[in-house]
Amino acid sequence: MKQAILLSFSLFLLFSFTVTTLAISPAPAAAPAKPPPTPKAKAPSPKPLVPTLPQSPDSPDAVPDDITRILKKAKMFSVLIRLLKTTEIMNNINSQLITAKSGGITILAPDDSAFSNLKAGFLNSLNEGQKIELVQFHILPEFVSSSNFDSLSNPVQTVAGKDPVRLPLNVNALGNSVNISTGVVNATILGVVYSDNKLGIYHVDKVLLPLDFFATNKAPALAPTTFAKAPKAAKENSSEDNEEDTNQDQNKSGAVTLVSIHGTHLMSLWIALIAVAIRWS
Repeated sequence: MKQAILLSFSLFLLFSFTVTTLAISPAPAAAPAKPPPTPKAKAPSPKPLVPTLPQSPDSPDAVPDDITRILKKAKMFSVLIRLLKTTEIMNNINSQLITAKSGGITILAPDDSAFSNLKAGFLNSLNEGQKIELVQFHILPEFVSSSNFDSLSNPVQTVAGKDPVRLPLNVNALGNSVNISTGVVNATILGVVYSDNKLGIYHVDKVLLPLDFFATNKAPALAPTTFAKAPKAAKENSSEDNEEDTNQDQNKSGAVTLVSIHGTHLMSLWIALIAVAIRWS
């Protein structure tokens, strides 16, 4: 009877301990839920520095008749404006934009800081023809939208010409990143200054220097060295030596002749003395 009671009590304690342990032990923490994948952000479209065409009192706003007005409103292209005016390319661009019914123009515009990074006195060292070529090298004779640079074929045609040796302009576009190489500098398009269906002006971080300005000329012919005159000098020396030898031979010949003359005189004198001696004897 006692054993049965002890067995029952032991089972009761074991059951109570198991229940208590289970009640005290914390439930296993649930695995944190994985956050949903973040969608890849789409690159925003470039915002133009000059979103709308500045007001022009002489013509309707739909026609960009004055590039100066657009560049001035952007407030960072004073050097480029001066070059466009002094080379008179500004008038040509404005006239073309007004009269052209199709096509258009694209301007790659370096800002004032890009020009200030050039070597001191570089612009002043250019003649008028080179300044015109420099400005024309920044202009494409067609309208290129900001999302259409990847459609250009290299080397890109500019108003300065399309010469892969003298005027290479290569464009590498990847998404909204557009890089430009001229063989001298590597530039990047930083943003849009102005864009419509006929005119695109894009802000570039460097002046696009044409390779033509830095092409080395053919090495000039070497000046004749003093060694080229050596044969002539040798000839002259040889002539002098021959003259000396001739003189020496003449002197020797004269000496022999003189000795010969003296010998003849002595012989004659000796014969005369013998003749006198015979007569007196």
